[in-house]
Amino acid sequence: MKPFLDSTDCVDDGAELVRRMERDGYLFVRNLLPAHPLTSLRLRFLELARDGGWVATEAPLEEAVADLNGFCVEPEPKYNLVYRQMYKVAEFHALQHHPNLLELLERMTGEPVIPHPRIIGRTIFPQREAFTTPPHQDYIPIQGTTDTYTAWFPLADLPAETGGLQIAAGSHRHGVYNFRPCLGAGGMEIVEDPGNWVGAPFAVGDVLFFHSMVVHRGVPNTGRSLRLSVDARYQKRSDPVSDQSLLPHIMPVPWEEVYADWPSDEYQYYWRDWEAEFVDYDYSYNEKRDRMAFELAEQGDKVAISALQRIIARDQDVAKIARAECLLAQLEEPA
Repeated sequence: MKPFLDSTDCVDDGAELVRRMERDGYLFVRNLLPAHPLTSLRLRFLELARDGGWVATEAPLEEAVADLNGFCVEPEPKYNLVYRQMYKVAEFHALQHHPNLLELLERMTGEPVIPHPRIIGRTIFPQREAFTTPPHQDYIPIQGTTDTYTAWFPLADLPAETGGLQIAAGSHRHGVYNFRPCLGAGGMEIVEDPGNWVGAPFAVGDVLFFHSMVVHRGVPNTGRSLRLSVDARYQKRSDPVSDQSLLPHIMPVPWEEVYADWPSDEYQYYWRDWEAEFVDYDYSYNEKRDRMAFELAEQGDKVAISALQRIIARDQDVAKIARAECLLAQLEEPA
């Protein structure tokens, strides 16, 4: 596999950043963020993870050795119990406002950008490769404008066995790909492989920026430690936005609960002054995934599990939730 094109040397060159993003759909920048706030947040998250049974208590906390008896994935209820506490940490939300992130994106776009309040924290257990994040496009869950950019960064160095993220360079130029249900985050994967995959090891402080239409995937975590990372999304203030991007990622927790113990209101409700054009969220992608997931589940195919879990956690249709719960119980029955 080819390595990422390193864009560290052109972070101050807006025109070159535009050229590379338009051509490749991503920018990889070394040492863009200071290490201390990332490693500090990681330890705070690991304390919560240990309390939730995700981290082995016999090993030093900073090693993040996973307790595989506590394995779970988003959006399972037992995952959300821990993630709910992580999501309330003020320092987590402050990260996406770091000037190094905002200034690079504003040089690239040529105008002010705003981070979506729906920041996302990812915790990936090791040795559960079936639940590795599959190839997908972020546009489907984000929507609004296609020109949304994700900043993905780990909270610690990622040795090869811990994995990271890979990009199908140039894949953002071909529209929305066909997809199907699968295990892992989002519960869907693209059908055709776009090829031209690139990747590299990550060190703490490295940031991977990518366009919402570019195909990307997780790398399996084959080590023994949890992998913790952050997805922060940004767009130009002048572009339309979906109101779904203004809601917390951990649903149905309201912002009032997220903010309850924050020491400052600096980053609370900052988007309310944003005179944005709001566009309706297109649920047809989710509905298509869910229809296929029901069909697969009725055939006994466990690949539908993640999509069923998302229906149960996030759908508003009571009958649909009940159907998903029934099928999920059948799929999870011992053979």
